[in-house]
Amino acid sequence: MKGYDFEGPALELGALVREDGTPGPTEQIRIPLSMLNRHGLVAGATGTGKTKTLQLMAEQLAAQGVPIFLADIKGDLSGLASPGTVSERVTQRAAEVGQTWQPTAYPVEFLSLGGLGSGVPIRATMTAFGPTLLSKVLGLNETQESSLGLIFYFADKQGMPLLDLKDLIAVIRYLTTTPEALNGIGGLSASTAGVILRALTNFEAQGAGAFFGEPEFDVRDLIRVTQDGRGMISVLELPAVQDRPQLFSTFLMWLLADLFNVLPEVGDVDKPKLVFFFDEAHLLFDDASKAFLQSITQTVRLIRSKGLGVFFVTQTPKDVPADVLAQLGARVQHALRAFTPQDAKALKATVSTFPESSYDLKRLLTELGIGEAVVTVLSETGAPTPVAWTRLRAPQTLMAPSSPDVIQGAIAASPLQQKYGTAIDRESAYEILATKLAAQTPAVPTPAAPREPERRREPEPEPQHSVLESKEFRSLARSAASALGREIVRSIFGTARRGRR
Repeated sequence: MKGYDFEGPALELGALVREDGTPGPTEQIRIPLSMLNRHGLVAGATGTGKTKTLQLMAEQLAAQGVPIFLADIKGDLSGLASPGTVSERVTQRAAEVGQTWQPTAYPVEFLSLGGLGSGVPIRATMTAFGPTLLSKVLGLNETQESSLGLIFYFADKQGMPLLDLKDLIAVIRYLTTTPEALNGIGGLSASTAGVILRALTNFEAQGAGAFFGEPEFDVRDLIRVTQDGRGMISVLELPAVQDRPQLFSTFLMWLLADLFNVLPEVGDVDKPKLVFFFDEAHLLFDDASKAFLQSITQTVRLIRSKGLGVFFVTQTPKDVPADVLAQLGARVQHALRAFTPQDAKALKATVSTFPESSYDLKRLLTELGIGEAVVTVLSETGAPTPVAWTRLRAPQTLMAPSSPDVIQGAIAASPLQQKYGTAIDRESAYEILATKLAAQTPAVPTPAAPREPERRREPEPEPQHSVLESKEFRSLARSAASALGREIVRSIFGTARRGRR
């Protein structure tokens, strides 16, 4: 089709569907590889083929040496590790769209959040995760988020590593009993601290403690190519945490923010360094503060120059804020349903986001079959291509979950399992305070224990204050601060910057 005849390498999505509803195998619809860092959107109602589109794109990216990261909400994408099976339906689809179909398996790295799942566990330290993303997960308001930021700032300044939940809880309790520690930088009200502590306690009760700690996942391990030149497909298994959508969607944002921090500027490239598929994207934007949305928009806008492409996957374009949607150059829109007035409104909004075309999109988008989509992308010159009704190719990998033996074999052979498989609990803020207080005040077992008002005397320093001012603590703090880069520098989302290797 005119407008899709690119000179450079491209992803082959499928064939143009003619006016009579039959595909034209000679008219191929493609996405230039060099334009994938202009980002994109894959949208459509449940059951219309979005997952198979992700599978198709991941296969072709890997074959062309591009690493991929994607989240697997339902467990379907593990099939990328196994070759597909021949069937009459697959053979017919391949013939219709002019595809030479060959069953193929691709290199897959299976990951899981904190080990909740069979994949290699990925964790983040509290210090690295930062207050902005944590506030989103906990559902804090702007005042509470600001107070949480002050707590992180205090810990950063004191060189106190916040590695897991108990570290953060210990520091909050210390600050509530020793408010003078914040003199000159602000204050923390007891009521706000109480709200944050309750939220953290509930968060921990949901099993979230497994996600925070060490060894911390290095996002540069997502950018790997196999010896035969194929890009590694990193699949984050999420079935075990699919009932906690705010958690995993925000964790995905941490991965993206960390990639933004560590990747160098490369400008325009022939192919992206990594393509990041952000599934269930609407969960990230639901109830997000204005500042959080601005941070997402800024990240998506600027990360292009790092050679990284981001594809948001959701049901309708209206799930994505307008400022973010404006940054997405490629659109693969599967069928939409219009069963309710709200559905009809979403359909109208979706139609308005497409360039002018000869199609009656309002009708076409409700009549698309499974495995069909309306496509528009950016050409190699950066101009939008014509809107194209497309019948998509069939994935060459298994269109079902891989067997447990295949998954376990991939995990056992992974070099990341040895690197991240065993959790580490080294000395950090909680242990520092607990050890020193146990030595100085035997009656108070932990820094978390509340003090009776009558025991506080002005002439004598608080026990925790003595800890912070002691020679031993200062020495340890200097050492910790040195390891963290002296004073932690935080990025757009308040995540801690890590050094480049």
